[in-house]
Amino acid sequence: MNNAKQIDSLWLGADIVTLRDGRYNIIPDGALAVDNGGLVWVGPRSELPAFAPRQRHTFSGGIITPGLVDCHTHLLFAGDRSAEFEQRLNGVSYAEIAAQGGGILATVRATRSASQEALVASARARLAHLLAEGVTTVEIKSGYGLDEESELKMLRAIRQLAAGVPADVIATCLAAHAIPPAFRDNPQGWIDIICQRLLPQVKEENLADAVDAFCEHLALSPAQVSAVFDAARALDLPVKLHAEQLSAQGGAALAARYGALSADHLEYASEEDVRAMAEHGTVAVLLPGAFYLLRETQRPPVALFRRYGVPMALASDANPGTSPALSLRLMMNMGCTLFGMTPEEALAGVTLWGAKALGLQQTHGSLEAGKVASFVHWPLTRPGELAYWLGGELPCRVIYRGEAQ
Repeated sequence: MNNAKQIDSLWLGADIVTLRDGRYNIIPDGALAVDNGGLVWVGPRSELPAFAPRQRHTFSGGIITPGLVDCHTHLLFAGDRSAEFEQRLNGVSYAEIAAQGGGILATVRATRSASQEALVASARARLAHLLAEGVTTVEIKSGYGLDEESELKMLRAIRQLAAGVPADVIATCLAAHAIPPAFRDNPQGWIDIICQRLLPQVKEENLADAVDAFCEHLALSPAQVSAVFDAARALDLPVKLHAEQLSAQGGAALAARYGALSADHLEYASEEDVRAMAEHGTVAVLLPGAFYLLRETQRPPVALFRRYGVPMALASDANPGTSPALSLRLMMNMGCTLFGMTPEEALAGVTLWGAKALGLQQTHGSLEAGKVASFVHWPLTRPGELAYWLGGELPCRVIYRGEAQ
């Protein structure tokens, strides 16, 4: 053992569900060698090279998966919109609630009034539920500020939150979430502020990793989205888009033409949208929580995504109005039961393809040498169980960048 390579830790005694290439690709009785927070070797225990680990961990069976990736959330906000849930159950539509001053604008009012510290504290409490279920990478959007000062406050709060949790937190600027009431008669004025003032400051202070928008009849038009994306591209900021959730706007194809990381929701996506996404490498992010809570009937075109080879990610869309979801595993089940995904597709959707939707597929989302050592041990016999069980937190042991949590 004199020539054995020294490493921080070795993890043994479980089957490894690598998710390489978006498939289970299980290694029975596998081994993970970890050093400096990264994976230096992954393979069968019987083929393990000579390592001298400072720590050795041996499980008694079970499976190990990559750390889960929640690639679309609105976890940072203030206020409560449970009353709207009751309204919708009594027949009031999402659009009618928005027209009454509810919806996004209700959360905007509460978020503007909250301090940065209060926003961080409430988001940390919500995030804790996701982390307990094996999430090690999470995206969080702004978009409930809808003025220059409040959007910056939200993004600074996301960065502050990121510094204090055992997860990789990706920040997205969603100032183009809606047109603020103050700009109802001059929507271009808000677009100009985003493009000319807000995004340059976001870039200068490194407050966001990407730029998002909401392309919908009650939000931004395709032309307004294009203006925001032009400004983001000029600043070398990746883009993504809420697209085709409530109606067909051609937003997914527009996003794809901009090389968007992802187009999200997609219930009304057309074959033209899907073809464009395939051509430009844009991930389809499916959000069954909002579909479920809004009691929608138009399902995203999963069969078209398969036919054209568009990767499908799944995410919680955790937000106060349309998806108050704090379980990514529940979204896996909903992806299967509501959208017709397979359990293998669902697990790939919250690992490798979730990572790709954030531009992180080279470092996250599968268990391969050279990637981050973020993984989860589950006392289960089959990976399909992760999409099978409803409710409750399955017992698991989370390892974030080589450190057990």
